[in-house]
Amino acid sequence: MKRLHCSATGPVTRAALAALLSAGLMAASPGVAWAQTKKAEKGDKVRATHPASIDRNGVLILIRGTLLALDQANKTGNYTVLRDLGSPNFQANSAAQLGDIFANQRKQALDFGAVAVLDPQLTLLPQIEPNGMLHMAGFFPSVPMQVNFELLFEPANRQWKIYGVSVNLTSGSPQAPDTPVAEQQKSNDAGSPPDAPSMEVQPKKPMKP
Repeated sequence: MKRLHCSATGPVTRAALAALLSAGLMAASPGVAWAQTKKAEKGDKVRATHPASIDRNGVLILIRGTLLALDQANKTGNYTVLRDLGSPNFQANSAAQLGDIFANQRKQALDFGAVAVLDPQLTLLPQIEPNGMLHMAGFFPSVPMQVNFELLFEPANRQWKIYGVSVNLTSGSPQAPDTPVAEQQKSNDAGSPPDAPSMEVQPKKPMKP
């Protein structure tokens, strides 16, 4: 299965999310490093993850806006607009650094244009992480390659700004076997087929007196 993975972000709160986002190429900003190393102090309240108060249109705008900005950046080699859409922490990465992070996607001439017309299927509904970031994940059911994404947004100037972008492509059309397994088993259990019916008329047996 073909799989490409690139990300521009820093680890956030939970270990699982940190492991996922650190799996690809990464550009860490000073703010991200601070989030990694800061320890909870006594008296700090532990905040729980909770669903985000955002409607469907708002979610679509954030997802499509981010991925289409990345698509245009990959096609033009200019990552200035993508950087400008980010939060101050994201903007700690220069446009050149973002270009290095997504160089593999650019070299492969990947096309994310399908996100403009397809509806995303969310595998992680929008939620607010304990650090206040908006977190969501899902995929666009495009073929032959499916666009998978995970996004983090940070509040800045009363707007959600890009903090993390993680994108990978996987096969969007799984191949079915030549013969269904159930039919194979049924065929094996049936044994040899019965003899075909014959049109030959058999002589009558003599009746006993």
